[in-house]
Amino acid sequence: MGILDAIRTQFIEVIEWLDDSGNTMLYRFPVHDQEIKNGARLTVRESQAAVFVFQGQIADVFPPGLYTIDGGNTPILSKLGAWKHGFTSPFKSEVYFVNTKQFTDLKWGTPNPVMMRDADFGMVRLRAFGIYSIRVSDPRAFIKEVAGTNGRFETEDIEGQLRRTLVSGFSDAVAEAKIAALDLAAHYDELGGVLRTKLDADFKSYGLDLTKFVIENISLPPEVEAAMDKRTSMGVIGDVNRYTQFQAADALRDAAKNPGGGAGLGAGLGAGFAVGNVMAGALGNAMNQGSGAGTSSSPQIKCSKCGAMTSASSKFCNECGAKMEVAASGGTCVTCKATLHPGAKFCSECGSSQERLKCSNCQAELASDAKFCKECGTKTA
Repeated sequence: MGILDAIRTQFIEVIEWLDDSGNTMLYRFPVHDQEIKNGARLTVRESQAAVFVFQGQIADVFPPGLYTIDGGNTPILSKLGAWKHGFTSPFKSEVYFVNTKQFTDLKWGTPNPVMMRDADFGMVRLRAFGIYSIRVSDPRAFIKEVAGTNGRFETEDIEGQLRRTLVSGFSDAVAEAKIAALDLAAHYDELGGVLRTKLDADFKSYGLDLTKFVIENISLPPEVEAAMDKRTSMGVIGDVNRYTQFQAADALRDAAKNPGGGAGLGAGLGAGFAVGNVMAGALGNAMNQGSGAGTSSSPQIKCSKCGAMTSASSKFCNECGAKMEVAASGGTCVTCKATLHPGAKFCSECGSSQERLKCSNCQAELASDAKFCKECGTKTA
């Protein structure tokens, strides 16, 4: 470096920073021996803030604008260092540019499953991932708490800390929300909003704002997803018996198309179904026979109320509980002369009542076709 170059770099006249990286949050302007010439021009662009540090203290923060470094528009700087001597010597200071734009598309995810209690599946483990955005809202706090004296600070330098903070907050928010695992997908936006509010104080302590938090996916363990798939399949199948018959028909059809070993399998499957049906039928017949064996030897009569067959010795119907009336006649129907079951009150053939007609004068029993009483000769009605 020549003498002229040394003179040019000794006193900085223009202070500005153009970021072409996209992920730099803080940049320390390279000042030769930290000396800034009186009257130097400072350019702070939109989405930037310039921070002057003098003797380890933050002296002033400049928002976007064009400044001339003198005592006129830098009241704080004018009280420090060489400014109080009438600006007769260079001002020594460190200049930091802080990027205040939004840093977007930062990734977050759960490195380990998050345990939660679910109403449908009991204890389940969840994994989740998504993106978030941040912005430096307080340059002073950001330099004090995070960046320090680093000459260059990028998003990668703080992403690990922020990611762990987000995962911890996400786990707590999901547990407190008590949303069923099957319903989580419908509440991504709500959970994101709750988490932003919940972590606002933590991010502000770093001089940052959490401007956006997006949940892209929440996944369940493979075994739980498999159980959900089975439940979905059963809902699609509907009637399991009809589905089984359909599967059996498909198997027989496929076996019929294969004259080799598949035919034997199909025949065996068909024989198995046939044997099963025969056994089921035989068992049903045996049960029916067994239930009727004890009553086949005793005479049966029909209940006048429900029509069920009941033992003639029973006083009440086995089906409806109605009282079985004792027949008034002697064994043949008074109308059609059909044989009656003992105790029948009505004829099982013609349905007529078995109570005998009586004479209105002497109360003697009359035949169904009698026109006069055989006892007193009174004409019947």
